[in-house]
Amino acid sequence: MSEKLPLSDFYKVIDYVTIFKNDKWWEAVVVIESYGRRSIAMYLWQFRDGTWKRKHKFHIRSVDEWNKVKTAVDQLAPKVYG
Repeated sequence: MSEKLPLSDFYKVIDYVTIFKNDKWWEAVVVIESYGRRSIAMYLWQFRDGTWKRKHKFHIRSVDEWNKVKTAVDQLAPKVYG
């Protein structure tokens, strides 16, 4: 972790991986903790008015849910990317 993510202090950031970042967009996968429970979330922030604003957040609540998401993306990706 090299720089502080623009997340609420409500969440404790355990670790993260930046997927993409430029002057306007920042996308990351984050391990967060709240109320003693950890989860993985995907975030997309947009830089506007001098600060990062959350545009999208997607929580993955379990390994089973992740497997469903991964299977769906694997199934649909060839229809977009060949």
